[in-house]
Amino acid sequence: MITIVNYGMGNLGSVVNMFKRIGFSTEIVEDPGLLLNATKILLPGVGSFDQAMKRINERGFLEVLNKKALVEKVPVLGICLGMQLLTRGSEEGVLPGLSWIKADTLKFPPNSGLKVPHMGWNRVFNASPSTLTSNLPDEPRFYFVHSYRVKVDNEADSILKCSYGLDFDAAVQHDNIFGTQFHPEKSHKFGMRFLENFAKI
Repeated sequence: MITIVNYGMGNLGSVVNMFKRIGFSTEIVEDPGLLLNATKILLPGVGSFDQAMKRINERGFLEVLNKKALVEKVPVLGICLGMQLLTRGSEEGVLPGLSWIKADTLKFPPNSGLKVPHMGWNRVFNASPSTLTSNLPDEPRFYFVHSYRVKVDNEADSILKCSYGLDFDAAVQHDNIFGTQFHPEKSHKFGMRFLENFAKI
């Protein structure tokens, strides 16, 4: 069972449908108490960093998320903004992030001529080995929509890279904490494999 955190900022329908398509059950929870028995947690996110952290705090999710991720070591996957929330903070806002991974969320370089947001299909390439990428082909394509990028302190925490003007961390892992900047639920066969790998952990 994949427990999906609904704090009011995520496209949950497509995530649920993708897990259903690959044969795994999900539950969407709005009550932090319902996370207590979760064995795998998915943290989605669409929108602004500060608004997301504000809602996580206001709705009482922070304490139980920290317990599940840091104490019980339950596998957690953050998607898009959900991955950025795993970091210490974002240049988009001022509130601290979850700080589960030693990383920061940064703007794409100004005056670089890049079109922001980075939107559409792009190839990724392997960085550090991970169970989430074990059966992916070389340089699979995933669907991205984001205006900020994650930069890890320790390159061992970066499992996939993507190039858009510069190389950035497209997927990360530290122990039981996983994050992906792309949308696996919108990335067809490669996204299916990625989510299946997470579901089977």
